[in-house]
Amino acid sequence: HVQLVESGGGSVQAGGSLKLSCVTSEYTFSVYQLAWFRQAPGKEREGVAAMWSGGGRTYYADSVKGRFTISEDSAKNALYLQMNDLVPEDTGMYYCATAPMKPRSWTDVTEYNAWGQGTQVTVS
Repeated sequence: HVQLVESGGGSVQAGGSLKLSCVTSEYTFSVYQLAWFRQAPGKEREGVAAMWSGGGRTYYADSVKGRFTISEDSAKNALYLQMNDLVPEDTGMYYCATAPMKPRSWTDVTEYNAWGQGTQVTVS
């Protein structure tokens, strides 16, 4: 069972940057897709960015394209989300997630079977 631990959240002013990290316990052998989701109070969890394990295709929500970058370091079993030009609408709890197979839709939360505990991002 894949275990995920996020870090790097915090409070920043609009226009600022944060880099989130997610360390996984198993990476190469049991994970197909890696993703970041976020959830604002009173709202559903939404997909922010995703990528195929081992590199390759990336996916971004329209609201973060050009500002966020998802990346991985397989040697460190780590997934990252670089967030630039943050806006208040980016506020929320950010979660990393992994899927054992290619999801039918990368934003479908039910396709992911492992989740971290979340890291809070607040933009004011």
